[in-house]
Amino acid sequence: MKTILDKYQLQITIERLAYQLIENYSDLSSVVIIGIQPRGIFLSDKIFAQLKKIIPGNTIEYGKMDITFYRDDIRKELHSPNQTNISFSIEDKNVVLIDDVLYTGRTIRAALDALLAFGRPKKVELCVLINRRYSRQLPIQPDYCGKAIDSLISQKVKVEWDKEEVVLY
Repeated sequence: MKTILDKYQLQITIERLAYQLIENYSDLSSVVIIGIQPRGIFLSDKIFAQLKKIIPGNTIEYGKMDITFYRDDIRKELHSPNQTNISFSIEDKNVVLIDDVLYTGRTIRAALDALLAFGRPKKVELCVLINRRYSRQLPIQPDYCGKAIDSLISQKVKVEWDKEEVVLY
């Protein structure tokens, strides 16, 4: 077991990701943030809260999306769906998808498929806490990355939100 990000580093990383979004979009009215269920919403909740703290009074549209039935591995086991909560249109908006760990890219592919049910975005970007480089099965790369790591396929990256740390097993 190896700690990738401790509590202090995790907080700084979340703040940096929020500031990067502000740097790229001075006007967040054209941006919507969507956390990917189940694990990406922990990060998206924290980034959303950080954005509200940095730029109070600004309206930022924030939703959570379940991708269970868009996954290509649904045949292997029975999945129980999570809740989707997107009460706004993404039509012609800049969408920032947020997930905790980018590994094979299959979760993001499913999220892109699910996203189309809510309209046609102007642009879609990806924000992840951990980018497991060199393990991709699909050509997907993050636009915003907390930390990029090299790891073996046999290793697991776990974001432990209750302990506020990221660990490599």
